[in-house]
Amino acid sequence: MEIQRKDVIDGLGKGLQVIEAFDQDHPRLTASETAEQVGITRTAARRYLLSLVHFGYAQTDGKRFWLLPRVLRLGQSYLQAARLPRVIQPFLQRLATECQENFSFGVLDGHEVVYVVRSNNPRLITIGFPVGARVPAHVLTLGIAILSTKTDAWLDAWTAEHEFGAFTPYTVTDPGEFLRIVRRARELGYWVTEQQYTPGLRGIAVPVKDRKGACVGAIGTTVPMQPLSRDESIERLLPKLNDVVEILRDVI
Repeated sequence: MEIQRKDVIDGLGKGLQVIEAFDQDHPRLTASETAEQVGITRTAARRYLLSLVHFGYAQTDGKRFWLLPRVLRLGQSYLQAARLPRVIQPFLQRLATECQENFSFGVLDGHEVVYVVRSNNPRLITIGFPVGARVPAHVLTLGIAILSTKTDAWLDAWTAEHEFGAFTPYTVTDPGEFLRIVRRARELGYWVTEQQYTPGLRGIAVPVKDRKGACVGAIGTTVPMQPLSRDESIERLLPKLNDVVEILRDVI
C-alpha cells in the first residue's frame, strides 16, 4: 500500500524513535542525548520525553529519563494480534520436545534480527535470547538464514550499509567473506555458525517461507559446541528443522 505524505503524522514517528533511542547501551538518557540520537532539537526531545512520563511509559529524576515496563505493552500488542507467532509457537514446542533443545523464530528488521517466538520448556537450560531481543544479523545463524533468501543486489546494498562489529575473536567482520557465507547458505538451504556472538556456542537455522515462497523469518537453535561435532549437530537437528518448515510453508 502506497501511503501519501500528507497522511503521515511525523510527530508519532519521532515519538517512536525516542522510545527506540533507549537500549542496552543507553538505559538512561538526558534530553540532549536523546536529541542527538534522534536528530531533533533538545526542546523537542524534552517534550517527547515528558509526554512519555505523563502517559506512564517513562520516568525521570529531573535530568535523566528511563523507560518503564508499560512500554512492553507495545510489543505485546504485536504478539497478541499477529497471526504468525501464534502459528509458529506450537511447532517450536514440538521441536523442543523432540530434540530437547530450545528453539527460536526471528525476523529481520533492518540490520538486526528480532526474536519473535521462543519455545518454552522449563526443563531445558536456556541458551540464546528472549523474545523481543534485537541482535546484529551478521552474528546470528537466524540472520544468515534469512539473508540467504535475498537477491545478490539486495545483499550488496545491505552489506554496504551494515556495521560488522566483532563480538568474539571468531566473528566474521569482512563484508566480502560474509557475502560468500550467505551465498553458500543459499545453496545449502540452512546455515551453521560457531562462536560468532558467544564463545563455545553453535547455532543452526533454516529460513521459513510462506506458500508463495517469500521468506517470513527463520527458525533455529543454539547448542554447546561439545560434545557433538558440527556434522553431528547437523545430522541430529537439520532433518527436524526441515520437517517443520515444510509444514509451515503450507499453513503460513
